[in-house]
Amino acid sequence: MNYNNITQAYQNAERQALEETNDPHLIIMTMLDALVKSMQIFVDNIDHKNGGNLEMKSKHFSRAISIIYGLQSSLDFEKGGDIANNLFQLYEFARLKLIEDLGKGVANGAPQALEVIASISDAWKEMGKQIRDEK
Repeated sequence: MNYNNITQAYQNAERQALEETNDPHLIIMTMLDALVKSMQIFVDNIDHKNGGNLEMKSKHFSRAISIIYGLQSSLDFEKGGDIANNLFQLYEFARLKLIEDLGKGVANGAPQALEVIASISDAWKEMGKQIRDEK
């Protein structure tokens, strides 16, 4: 079994597990983890003149943009109020920095956006721990 088959099998299992869960917190946490990972791979591969991989850059740029769209679409502005609005703006900031850096071929704003998303992910994980401790 080659690496691509193993990766595909893992992704399919993860997707199926998420589809079967009724835990929205877990779904968002998984999306944030995947976003951080894809943004990091994008940043690491953006400059193909210095060893970056064009295929990896493109794949993870697309994946990151798709995840950001999913996160933005999942926000409930009526219930979430200012928090939902602020999260939308932070996701939009990340999206724009990814697009800008893709156009320039250099990681200028994406690393900063990655830090923001990583902070959101860390906070989401901490909230999850608190929720589990209360149960």
